[in-house]
This record gives sequence, C-alpha cells and structure tokens, in this order.
Amino acid sequence: MLTYELLLDEKTGKKAASNVTILKKDEASLLTSSSSKPKNRDEKKKQRVEQPKSDASAFSKLGLDAEIVKALGFLGYTLPTPIQSQAIPAVLNSKDLVGLAQTGTGKTAAFALPLIQQLLMNPIAIKGRSARAIILSPTRELALQIHEAFVSFGKRLPLNFTHAIGGAPIRKQMRDLSKGVDILVATPGRLEDLVDQKGLRLDETKFLVLDEADQMLDIGFLPAVKRIISKVNKDRQTLLFSATMSKEIKKLTETYLTDPVQVSVTPENSTVDKIEQSLMHLSKQNKGLALQRIISANPKKRVIVFSRTKHGSDKLVKWLGTQNIGADAIHGNKSQGQRQRALDDFKKGKTYILIATDIAARGIDIPGIEIVINFDLPNVPESYVHRIGRTARAGADGKAIAFCAPDEHKQLWDIEKVIKMDIPVVEMEGLTQNLIPNFEKPAPRRRGGAANSKRGSGPRDNNSRNNSKSGKKPFRGGGNKSPRR
Repeated sequence: MLTYELLLDEKTGKKAASNVTILKKDEASLLTSSSSKPKNRDEKKKQRVEQPKSDASAFSKLGLDAEIVKALGFLGYTLPTPIQSQAIPAVLNSKDLVGLAQTGTGKTAAFALPLIQQLLMNPIAIKGRSARAIILSPTRELALQIHEAFVSFGKRLPLNFTHAIGGAPIRKQMRDLSKGVDILVATPGRLEDLVDQKGLRLDETKFLVLDEADQMLDIGFLPAVKRIISKVNKDRQTLLFSATMSKEIKKLTETYLTDPVQVSVTPENSTVDKIEQSLMHLSKQNKGLALQRIISANPKKRVIVFSRTKHGSDKLVKWLGTQNIGADAIHGNKSQGQRQRALDDFKKGKTYILIATDIAARGIDIPGIEIVINFDLPNVPESYVHRIGRTARAGADGKAIAFCAPDEHKQLWDIEKVIKMDIPVVEMEGLTQNLIPNFEKPAPRRRGGAANSKRGSGPRDNNSRNNSKSGKKPFRGGGNKSPRR
C-alpha cells in the first residue's frame, strides 16, 4: 500500500527543502504527534470538515491504491466511468493504449490516475530539466484543465506537477522545470520551444500521453508531435486518446505505439440524442439579427456562439455591443490572460455570451451551458458534434441552433451525414429563407460523368430591403474564408 506523507513548509505550503524526506505514514505520525492536536476552535472545525465526500471504494477493484482511492473520495467520485474501467487496468499493466472517447466520458481520470500510481510505485530521483511523464494537449485551455485535474488527484501525494503553454512567460516555465518534475502538461508548440532553448530534455520521459490527438492533427501539430516523440525515451509507455479513428490517427498509432490495447466507449446517451437541434436558413446579412433575437429571448442563459474565424469572432463581439449585448471572444490571437479572463467571467456569470473558434473552445468544460449557436457551420463535420457537445452535460437539457447561409449547404450535408439525421428546420419571421423546395442534396457522382445535381442557387434574399427600412444595421459576416490558425 502506498502510504506517504510529505513534509511541507507551514507558511508557504512548499517543500521544506530540496532534500525533503518522504516518510511512511506511520513514521510521520510519530514525528508529528506532539503538534498534531488542534490548537483552537477553527482548527477543530477544519479537521471535522476534512472528510471524504463519497465512497470511492469501487475504484480499488481496478487496481488503484488505497491512498488514490481515498483522494477520489474527497473529490466526490463514486463509480468509474466505462472508459476508466477499461483503461485504468491496462495502463497499470504498462500497456500502450488507444482510447476512443469523446469529451465528457471521464477520460482525463482514465489516464491520470494510473499514471500517478505508476510514478508513486517507482520513486526515482528526478533529473533537472526533465519530466517523468508528459501529457500533450492541443489547446492551452485544455492543458490547464488537465493540469488542474492532476493537482486535485495528487493533492495529498508526494508528486509535483506543472504546465507549459503558449501565451505564458517561458522563463518562468524553465525555472519550474529546472529541478525536474513528475508530470508536465504542455501544448506541442511550447514544449518544442522549451526543448530548443535547453529548458527541457525528453530522454528521461517514460510516460507520454497524446490527448485529443485528432484535434492536434486537425490544428496542424502532426510534424511537431512526431519530432517530440522521436526525442522521448524509446523505453516508454504511450497513451493516445482521440474522439475518432481517422486514417491519420491509425497510422500514428501503428508507427509510435507498441502492441496497444484499444478501448472504445461512447456516452450512454449520445450527444445528438440529448440535444434539441434546429436549423435556420439565413442570408449572411441576417445572421446577426437572428442571433440578437435569440439572445434577447433567452436572458441570463449561458450561450456559446461558434464563429469560423478569429476576425469574425471579434467583429461579432463589436456588433453585439452596438445592440447593447455584452459578449467576450476567445481565439488564438488573444493572449492567454485575455482568454482565461473571458472564460472566468463566463463561468462566474459576469458575461453570458461567449464567442469562440473551434480551436480555442476545445478546452471548454463549463457546466450549465444552455444554448450552442453555430453562427458559421464548421468546415470539418466532426467539429459540429464537438461544438454542440458543450451543452446538455451531466444529464441537463440543451439546445443547438445552426445558421446556414446559401453557400454553406455543402457543410450542412456533410454534418447531417455524420450525425445520421436531418436537422429540423425552424423559421424566424422576417429573417429566414424557405430554401428547402429549391435545394436538393447532390446525386451520387456517376463513374465517368459529371454529377447530375438538381441543386439550385436558391431564392433571392428579399429581406435585405426590409432590413434597411427597419433602422437596424445588419451584421456583415466575415465571409467564408478558411480559418487562420
């Protein structure tokens, strides 16, 4: 049984010294028994409060140590999720692993808990500028969430954790790594910066996790990921998690993982089943007015609006401001401080509208999001599922509304093919266009000939004249350009 107690400085909460001794629990209790009694009423109250919130004993059946199970009890865990039940035993058996799971399935704990146990079971002196385990994440926000999860799981254990992400001072990150760490959570770009500046060495890393691997490839991180893997210790355990098994992901696993165990789970009720979806056919000029009406009709509700581009996100925030609707935007051109403040304000209810691009929103895990609006349809159909999955979490209800302009029908058809359903069409008086009779999905292309498509160009937008008379300035979209990363 792992029973450790780490001696900490009472004032700072940091390690008392670099050569601090890790004592067995029974030995530590003998040394601290004289000062362990509560000195006042506040300390007595604190001791009474520090009780487990739940019975997490079911996790012990997966092979997790009693101290880790106890930590899960303090966090309110009760039963492992399907991905945790399948992945934890495999990781504890030192197997490489491919986990196919979407956001919301508990996959962070599925790799974090067994990694923590393996590090505790094999204590070694950490060399400077090295990390025993590295977790790669596609976005800064997701990296921060993973780091927070590790900190909460290992709060009472003698391990140290840090993170390295873009948008934060690299010198501080180099100082944090100077004496070595047990677990490092990082984005690929910043990790390479640290390696290039001699702030991190990878030859001592024995555990490597690629989280949201499909998104890392979509963003364009594949070359960086390959370079990083080539520098990590060859005698390593590699874990890869992805929402989908694309050809690129399959090739990555075949190249860099050794005889991996594959686990695949989906939520008990799929995202599509739990969410009330709807579709509006709109001209680009009318999208902003439709958004304004939806927000005004749903005051005090958390709404995430997805824009295809960074420029479009900022433009939309400014336009909503002219309509007396406060909103924040998060995207790659924002500093990490700006992005974090926007997320914090959204979580605390200081703002109710968040405009986001796919990349920046990848790390969003905020309960209570009631409406997701696809202001621009995504170019990658799987991104639609990721987007609307921000709502209807933990059994709650949620709505997803998609705006479709005449030049976005190809994206719409691709999305409906992925989710295997036609999204119900709704109308908004004076704004939506009845495009259904004039648009048909393209017929399958015949071999040796052009497709016999009956797709029309759609009716002329007759609402633009009405908009000019209403006195409201229509929102001019940012166009249908490819997203800038």
